[in-house]
Amino acid sequence: MKAIVQDRYGSPDVLKLREVDAPAVADDGVLVRVRAAAVNARDWHLMRGDPYLARLGLGLNGPKTKIRGTDFAGRVEAVGRNVKRFRPGDEVFGEADAAFAEFVCAPDSAVEPKPAGLSFEQAAALPLAGNTALMGLRDLGGVRPGQEVLINGASGGVGTFAVQIAKAFGAEVTGVCSTRNTDLVRSLGADHLVDYTREDFTRIGRRYDVVFDLVGNHSLTGFRRALKPTGTLVLSGGGVFEGGSVVGPMGLLLRGQVMSRFARHRLFVLTATPSRENLAALGELAGSGKLVPAIDRTYPLGEAPEAIRYLEGEHARSKVVITV
Repeated sequence: MKAIVQDRYGSPDVLKLREVDAPAVADDGVLVRVRAAAVNARDWHLMRGDPYLARLGLGLNGPKTKIRGTDFAGRVEAVGRNVKRFRPGDEVFGEADAAFAEFVCAPDSAVEPKPAGLSFEQAAALPLAGNTALMGLRDLGGVRPGQEVLINGASGGVGTFAVQIAKAFGAEVTGVCSTRNTDLVRSLGADHLVDYTREDFTRIGRRYDVVFDLVGNHSLTGFRRALKPTGTLVLSGGGVFEGGSVVGPMGLLLRGQVMSRFARHRLFVLTATPSRENLAALGELAGSGKLVPAIDRTYPLGEAPEAIRYLEGEHARSKVVITV
């Protein structure tokens, strides 16, 4: 099969389209013929081996997992002997390593039926970014009807899902984005917009029940200034494109963990983990029309390096997707 393979850390130039063996089907696995795979900041970090501290787990001189990609959608090709939920031909989506390929083998627990109303490209955009938004708002933010919620980074991959999920939970949503993205964020349901090129949401005097940060472009003091006295701050991957560092975005997140022990506000650092239940919840939201993945650009598999280059350098709006 064809796949995007990486032997060493570096720029998108280290990613090569190669012929490799198709994955074997594990007893609890689902072999999927990939139709689309989404690009995430995670792929950028794994490609660069950034932050450097992460290489202790990823591989010192190059990534242990050679094929990039995580989110996918496609048709089931084969199932392991213990898998009862799927059969060949079923349309599915999910999250597993090595998704930038013609085939991916995922655990049964990481795969769900594709929502009927979504294209393969839209379904592939859902898992990692959608799960991050869902966990940040539902599990940590505890968003309830009538609350005021601010999404910092509302036009990005996670942010476009966060705006829609917060609205689905009944919140009054403020999206922070640049001028060129205001129409997009408004179309997703945001009630209010803050153009960060013109004003600083931490200094305009408005306070929120929940601030969900996806950028990391303010100090913790600034974020807390935008919270109501009993408000909640959820930090998720601030500074994702500040490369070449020892700890990268973990710096802000670690400071948040320390301060959460002393601050009157509720401060949480989000670590999104794959979950079959969350995939099902995202599928249900998408199936009901409350969650529609927004896609900025699509690239064929052979142009995956350019897709990541675009995500890394061009401030991509919403999701970037690889078609296979």
